[in-house]
Amino acid sequence: MAVLAAVLWAVTLASLAWLTCLVAMAAVWGAAAGAPMGGFLLRCALIVAGAAAAVIALACAPGIRRTAPSTRLLLTGALACPAPTALAIWTWIHAG
Repeated sequence: MAVLAAVLWAVTLASLAWLTCLVAMAAVWGAAAGAPMGGFLLRCALIVAGAAAAVIALACAPGIRRTAPSTRLLLTGALACPAPTALAIWTWIHAG
C-alpha cells in the first residue's frame, strides 16, 4: 500500500511541478510585456493554498486520523492526484 501511495504522490508532485513551471513562464512573459501579474499570481497561489488546506483538513479528520499512516497517505494521495494531473495533461497537450 505504501508503494501505491508513493506513486500517487509522485504523480501529483510531478503534475504540480509542471503547472508551477507553466505559471512561472506565463508570469515572466506577462511581466516582460508590461502586464500587471499580481492578480494572476495571487489567484494561482490561493487555489493551491485552498487545495492544500482541504487535503490537510481531510488528513486530520478524526476517522481518517485513526487509520495507519500508509492508508492515510493512500487516501489523501488518491484525492489529491486527479485534479492537478488532469490539468497538467490538458495543458501539456494544448501548450505543447
